[in-house]
Amino acid sequence: MNRWQKNLKTCVTAPDELSPLFNLDTEDIAQVAKRYPMRITRYYLGLIERPGDAIWRQCIPDPLEFEDQAQMEDPLDEELLSPVPGLIHRYPDRVVWLVSSVCAVYCRFCMRKRRVGCTEATETGTRQAVLAYIANHPEIRDVILSGGDPFLLEDDVLEEILSGLRQIHHVEIIRIGTRTTVTLPERITTGLCRMLKKFHPIYVNTHFNHPKEITAASARACARLADAGIPLGNQTVLLKGINDDPQVMKRLMQLLLKIRVKPYYLHQMDLVRGTAHFRTSIDRGLQIMEGLRGHTSGLASPYYAIDLEGGKGKVPLLPEYVRRDDDSLLIRSYRGEVVRYRDVEKS
Repeated sequence: MNRWQKNLKTCVTAPDELSPLFNLDTEDIAQVAKRYPMRITRYYLGLIERPGDAIWRQCIPDPLEFEDQAQMEDPLDEELLSPVPGLIHRYPDRVVWLVSSVCAVYCRFCMRKRRVGCTEATETGTRQAVLAYIANHPEIRDVILSGGDPFLLEDDVLEEILSGLRQIHHVEIIRIGTRTTVTLPERITTGLCRMLKKFHPIYVNTHFNHPKEITAASARACARLADAGIPLGNQTVLLKGINDDPQVMKRLMQLLLKIRVKPYYLHQMDLVRGTAHFRTSIDRGLQIMEGLRGHTSGLASPYYAIDLEGGKGKVPLLPEYVRRDDDSLLIRSYRGEVVRYRDVEKS
C-alpha cells in the first residue's frame, strides 16, 4: 500500500473527531454530515488556522447547507445528458467521464453534492460501455476524466482507462480534473507521473481556491506533473467569504503561475441545492475580474464563466468595457478612463 493510500485511511469522517482539535460542540456538524458526508485528509485539516477560516468553510459541514432547499440537486441536467452510466455528453466534440465516485476531501460547495459519498464504482462492464460509446461517436475528440477524483483510482486502473481511450483514434486529447494536488499532494507520485507520460497529450486541471492552499507540498505535486510534460490549468470556484476579494484572488492567481499552473476558469457558483451560502452576485465576480485586468499579468486572468442551468453549457461573463459611438469604439481602460478607438477594417 502506498503512502497516499495509507493517509486516506486516516481521513477525518466523524464530526466528533473535530472536538478535541478545535474545542467545539459538533452536534450541528454531525446532523449535516448525516445528509452530506464529511471527509477531510489530515493534510488539508492541518491547513486550518481557526474555525471559520477559508479552509474550514470549504470542508467542514455547516447547518446553512440545510437552509437552501429551493435549488435543484442536478441543475446542469447531467443525469439527462448521460447516454450511458458515468458519461456526460453535453457538447458535440467532448464528453465528461465520471471515472471515480470518491474524493480525498468532500468539498461543501461541490457541484455534484448529490453524489458525495456514493459507493458507485467504475466496474469493468461500465468502463467498456463508456469506451464503446466514445468509439462509436467519431465527433468526440476530447475526453475529460472527472468524478469524484480520477487520481483516487489506483495507477493500474487509471492506466487501463487511459489505454482504452488511446486505442480510439479520434480521441485527440485527454483531460483529468483533480483536487488531490490541493487535498492529498502525496498522491502525485513519480510512478503516477511516469505512467501518465505514456498517454500524451494529457492535460491536468487542478482546483485551488485560496492562496493558503498553495504550500510547499502542493507546489511539489504540481512540479512533478509539469516536469512530466503535462500542462496544468486551474479552475477556481468563486466562493463568498473565501475568495470573493480582489486582493485574495489576485494573490491566488499569481501564486498559481509561480508553481507553473495557468489560471483557466473562475466559476460562478452553480445553483446546486445546499450551497447558497457560498454564492456571490455576478456583479461581484465582474468586479474581481476588473481587479485582475491590468493589475497583474494577463497570464493570471482566468475566464469568468457561468454554467447555465438545463445543460446549456458554459458562457463567459465579461465586464462591459466596450460601447459603440458612430464609427468608433469607446473602450474603458483598467484605470477607468474612456479611450476612443477607431474600428476600421482594412480591405
